[in-house]
Amino acid sequence: MTLIATAASTKTLWYVTRGTGVVALLLLTASVVLGTLSSARWRAPRLPRFLVGGLHRNLTLLAVAFVAAHVVTAVADRFAPIGYKDGILPFLSPYRPIWLGLGTVAFDLLLALILTSLLRARLGFRAWRAFHWLAYASWPVALVHALGTGSDARLSWMAFVGVGSCILVVLALLVRIIRNSAGVALRIPAAAATLFVPLALFAWYLSGPARNGWAARAGTPAALLRRPAAVQPPLVAVVQRSLPPQTFEGQLAGSLKETGPGTNGLVKINIQAALSGAVRGKLRITLWGEPSDGGVTLAASDVAFGAAGTTEAYVGRVVGLVGNSVTARLKNASGSHIELSLALNLGRGTGAVTGVLHGRAA
Repeated sequence: MTLIATAASTKTLWYVTRGTGVVALLLLTASVVLGTLSSARWRAPRLPRFLVGGLHRNLTLLAVAFVAAHVVTAVADRFAPIGYKDGILPFLSPYRPIWLGLGTVAFDLLLALILTSLLRARLGFRAWRAFHWLAYASWPVALVHALGTGSDARLSWMAFVGVGSCILVVLALLVRIIRNSAGVALRIPAAAATLFVPLALFAWYLSGPARNGWAARAGTPAALLRRPAAVQPPLVAVVQRSLPPQTFEGQLAGSLKETGPGTNGLVKINIQAALSGAVRGKLRITLWGEPSDGGVTLAASDVAFGAAGTTEAYVGRVVGLVGNSVTARLKNASGSHIELSLALNLGRGTGAVTGVLHGRAA
């Protein structure tokens, strides 16, 4: 799907926001796992204990750096109403306040963890250790934030990241519980809780972020929830007659513009072009698609075509998209149908569109 992939490649900020968020979650997962195993007196052979501690600390610091980049790029993207204050003060944003707020809570917990670590000598070991438990609290909060707020929550790779992170943390906690010197009366409830929490999280994911309509239920502003199929592009003004029942062909010249993606993960691609030849007119094609493997998968479309000298415009949708070849079926208010076949050429980096259109009355 070359047509859509070309336009989707321009959304740098959105991709950076997604990438830094996922990397931060993975780094935090690695930090929690390493810290848990270290507390259980586990280490790989030939690996000094001070090296394990240093790696654990550096992973946490790196996770904080990626979270900071995640916040900055999310604010700079300007698609959703997110401000810098929302990165510090939780549950105040008009955009998915609960799930975005949980991400803020996780970030604040990490900042508190780092601050108390720097003041460890003054706080004393017991107070520092109490604050250090914040690392365990920040990880599940960050995971729920990623699934509840992220536009990738329904994608298989993100589900794999979430499930894989849960499995690693649960295994590390079970190792610590087994190696703990506490009595069986304490270790059994701890193990049961360790297994119950991920199961509850998985049940919530299946009934929430993994289902259609989550964007609205999560608290996305109504202005960002317009359904693509309901958008009716402006139709060109026409004046006298309908197209004759015959085939026609002409040259296209116009422009391509991409916006979004929205909170539902859809990229919007708008093509406007003028047709010259035996039949003259204007064409508008709007595509919506979900990002996938460097491009997007077509989810919805709107097509409008108005020929010079006609009384009614034709509207419809795309029925075929292979590379830069587009097939659309349209009809006017009188019930007349036409089929348009387009072979498009895209100017990379310029947004220019040229090509050939072949029309056939149906």
